[in-house]
Amino acid sequence: MNAHHTMLSIVVPFYNEEESILEVCDEVRLVLAAVQDLAWELVMVDDGSNDRTPRIMDDLEGRYENFHALHISPNSGQSAALQAGFEAARGIYIATLDGDGQNDPRDIPRLLATLNDLGVDMVCGIRRKRADNIIRRVSSRIANRVRSSVLKDNVTDIGCSIRVFRRECVKRVRIFRNAHRFFPALFIMSGYTVAETPVNHRPRKHGTSKYGIGINNRLWVGIVDLLGVYWLRKRTLRYTVTRKS
Repeated sequence: MNAHHTMLSIVVPFYNEEESILEVCDEVRLVLAAVQDLAWELVMVDDGSNDRTPRIMDDLEGRYENFHALHISPNSGQSAALQAGFEAARGIYIATLDGDGQNDPRDIPRLLATLNDLGVDMVCGIRRKRADNIIRRVSSRIANRVRSSVLKDNVTDIGCSIRVFRRECVKRVRIFRNAHRFFPALFIMSGYTVAETPVNHRPRKHGTSKYGIGINNRLWVGIVDLLGVYWLRKRTLRYTVTRKS
């Protein structure tokens, strides 16, 4: 597909998702193929998997011309996988999904339409009727409130991975380990506008979560990351440039 004609790039990181990858990618293909006059590509990023995920990904790339497989090594985390996908993406817009099938690709066209209707730079999903256990829901609610009060980003559900944004924005957004947890705040810090809308959330069909396993681990890592982003927010340069015509 000609890079100049690609409207939307869907970037999906996968780490040991051999049970889910075919279903996730096929669903993306069927949903977006039904959207009229939308030129799109799927950027699949293998984050150093040690199962059959890389092989399946390569098979999919050979089957569909707008499917692209990237492999990073060693396993470097979700933010690294997303950054690699962003750099390879050719669309005017980028959409992100988790590779476990809990995000619903049918929300992507609606998020893209909302972004253009509102004239904002990013639209984030808010998971309604979350298909997670009570511990994950409560801990997520607490973390969202703490983060919002510290960073003043007013984002309801930072843990929701389905988002659509303008590709040009990522040039100015700092990406570091675990930055994916703060993408909306980082966009706002870079001077961009962010909106939210409810999205579907589904139970995980296969396997277990590969990123951020362990409540205590997520807690302490999250605190350190939050302090780091707070430090960046306080030191971000904010100015406008005007010149005489």
